Amino acid sequence: MPTLPRIWIRALLGAVIAGAATLAQALEVKPFSAEALAAAQTAGQPVAVHFHADWCGTCKQQEKAIAQLQAEKGLDVLLLVADYDKEKALRKTLRVRSQSTMVVFRGKDERARLAGDTSAEKFRTALRAAL
Repeated sequence: MPTLPRIWIRALLGAVIAGAATLAQALEVKPFSAEALAAAQTAGQPVAVHFHADWCGTCKQQEKAIAQLQAEKGLDVLLLVADYDKEKALRKTLRVRSQSTMVVFRGKDERARLAGDTSAEKFRTALRAAL
């Protein structure tokens, strides 16, 4: 029979593992990099690219919607934030014509696209299309 300390260690380890699993199922927001997008797409993972501009009022509202979704369980999607003004080649490749656009993929397949929406619900729906 295990001693009391081993029981506590096992319980703690179980809690840590459960906590890590919960974190893995949340929306992860990172700055855009071509390498991160390619890796997620090659692995067939859900990934989204959000074209953001610091001068864009709509983009600032979208940041609030995205922040609301970051703690939500079940949105296991990588959201890469691309600088609209700097990522001109990416904009052309993805046919993005305006800032505040989000393109959602499952692997390399586009599953959803939002332009100018600021509703957390619309972001949630679009992101879930990749799951």
